[in-house]
Amino acid sequence: MPSTTTTTAAHHGPIVELRQYTLHPQQRDVLIDLFDREFIETQEAHGMRVLGQFRDLDRPDLFVWLRGFADMESRRAALEGFYGGPVWAAHRAAANATMIDSDNVLLLRPAWPGADADLPAHVRPAPHMQTTQATPPGVVDATVFPLHAPATPALLDFCRHRMTPTLQRGGARQVAWYCTEPSANTFPRLPVREGEFVLLGLAVFGDEAALQSFANSGAWARDVAPELAPWLAGPPETHRLQPTARSALHA
Repeated sequence: MPSTTTTTAAHHGPIVELRQYTLHPQQRDVLIDLFDREFIETQEAHGMRVLGQFRDLDRPDLFVWLRGFADMESRRAALEGFYGGPVWAAHRAAANATMIDSDNVLLLRPAWPGADADLPAHVRPAPHMQTTQATPPGVVDATVFPLHAPATPALLDFCRHRMTPTLQRGGARQVAWYCTEPSANTFPRLPVREGEFVLLGLAVFGDEAALQSFANSGAWARDVAPELAPWLAGPPETHRLQPTARSALHA
């Protein structure tokens, strides 16, 4: 009997891309259906990991996803293999037709060793099961903090001992942190944002109500924001992300 699920590896990879695609109106579900059916196992066959893919709850034309790599050279080889291969050739026209912009990409690494170890690696339904699979539970709060300079030890210490505990007390089930990977882009065919420094926080909540309860509590504004402000080069960019049917990252 064929398997109805596939399991993602627990290892997320020390190189991670946060990819935000702005799509034409009413095209997000078209891309998600194509992505979840054709672009998960086929990318992972080349050595990368599709960590999660999401609908942005506040931006109806934004598709957000993350993928991981063992290192920058592995990233180059994996991307050359996939984007030079038959699956992308067969489906790229349909995928690209949904998109206005696909260049909003941050190249990241865990902010310290183990900073992403809390993220779950769930079993995802196999491609042929996706039409009957309900949306997985949970909402991911993804916040990009623009920085004046690369993340300092003092900032990362504040992250560990103030930011993470505040999120956990507020109901976050898992928390992970990433900062800018400074290496040159090894696959320039796909641009990444360069010349900037960021800290990315991912916090997994059980549902929208749990995330809203944390927001309403004022704990972040009271206990984190004032001391965090000197490190920031601009206002944080926050996304409430709903996992797609085959996202490995969810509550």
